[in-house]
Amino acid sequence: MIKKMQKVFEGASLKQIELAMLLGVFALFLAAFGYIDVSKMMWEKSPAAGIVMLSASLFFIVLIAAHHVLCGATEWFYVRLGRTDDALNVIMDFFKRTSPAAIAYAGLLVFDILLFVMVVTGKTDLPRWACVFNTLPAFLILAPTKIPAKGNIANAFMFLGLAVLL
Repeated sequence: MIKKMQKVFEGASLKQIELAMLLGVFALFLAAFGYIDVSKMMWEKSPAAGIVMLSASLFFIVLIAAHHVLCGATEWFYVRLGRTDDALNVIMDFFKRTSPAAIAYAGLLVFDILLFVMVVTGKTDLPRWACVFNTLPAFLILAPTKIPAKGNIANAFMFLGLAVLL
């Protein structure tokens, strides 16, 4: 694991990691508007589903932003401390202690399941086949691959598909 981490972060600068943290949080901020709009659209058809989706998406966005920064901080400290074995032990301890923020994915899962169910059951103005434009099936297709940032790609696929359809 030590050699793998050293290879992954070989040549990485602190500025790159800082920029990645900031851009990631900004991207999540922008994505929040998409989640809010989709929740609002669902609320018009089913107020209960819309409220649950809005709550779940806000839960996801707030906690995943924190998780994103904590993961970035882990990388930053690893590079700053010289990519040593001791640095790896320190950051892995930090990561394990802060990883509960990943509970945010529960909010995304609730949002995605409700969106899928609403579309498949015909409770929206979208055609039923539009259920493919959802993070969940996109992620399931990407999961077995070695493509990085699978969740980001799956979410982008969902919002792009919905933007075209709406």
